[in-house]
Amino acid sequence: MDLYKSILVIADVNNVEQSALARAFQIVRDLPNPAPITFFLSIYDFSYDMTSMLSSEERDAMRRGVIQQREGWMREVAAPYLKDGVQFEVKVVWHHRPYEAIIAEIFETGHDLLLKGTRKHDVLESVFFTPTDWHLLRKCPCPVLLVKNHDWPINGNIIASVHVGSENTTHTALNDSMVEQGLKFAKQLNAELYLVNSYPVTPANVTVELPEFDPTSYTDAVRGFHLTAMKALRQKYGIDEEHTYVKEGLPEDVVPKAAQELDAGLVILGTTGRTGLSAVFIGNTAENVIDKINCDVLALKPEGYISPLAPE
Repeated sequence: MDLYKSILVIADVNNVEQSALARAFQIVRDLPNPAPITFFLSIYDFSYDMTSMLSSEERDAMRRGVIQQREGWMREVAAPYLKDGVQFEVKVVWHHRPYEAIIAEIFETGHDLLLKGTRKHDVLESVFFTPTDWHLLRKCPCPVLLVKNHDWPINGNIIASVHVGSENTTHTALNDSMVEQGLKFAKQLNAELYLVNSYPVTPANVTVELPEFDPTSYTDAVRGFHLTAMKALRQKYGIDEEHTYVKEGLPEDVVPKAAQELDAGLVILGTTGRTGLSAVFIGNTAENVIDKINCDVLALKPEGYISPLAPE
């Protein structure tokens, strides 16, 4: 799997087990030229900057001591996952906003895949995403793989949540990217790739306002259009018809249901990277889907995406 040249993995300070790091080594295993892996952590403590009795040199020394302590801990917890032939580096930075530190590291070093662990919420029985996760999904310039703390199902499945109902070049390019990366992950992780697409239900108000409107014919036409578009996409990549799902409904309902039925280990989504007020009030469809999925999620940005945190 030569798609990624450099992998950045975020350390989980709340666990000895490092699910994201384990998945990174799983991705690069058995490759003739595995991508180097950087194990990264951003830390910050206001108390070290607010100690007025200490000089700036003494505060710097204290920060360096904390960083060295964390580096030692990271090497210790990483030891069980290390594999011969894989270049591995530990890096700790002092920054008060973890997502900004992570994205700055990506721009500085050119990592092209980010892995971060997520955890299961005991009450909701679903994956719990932190504010840092959401910032990364919206603003990270490279693909983001959010990893759940579990092993992949044996001969597991991968879902690519494609959007074949649009002729917009952004959507078609994202579809290609999702399928291509899904096929590479499937080969490396000994999994099967499924393409999942949803199409909208017939608007109820139309049948009321237009008595002559035939909802059955409309639904059949919409479904037929999506099936034809899905056929073209699967044939382009040599995927069997049995590995495609075209269902009526919203993506946030169709994709999680398909993931559950297929016992998917990974769902691949395209995100627009919407930020600001539009993200707060409108929300990304991808984020609504992610909130209902209890497995690993790979989020891809459209070609030409520019992060709001990109260096000037």
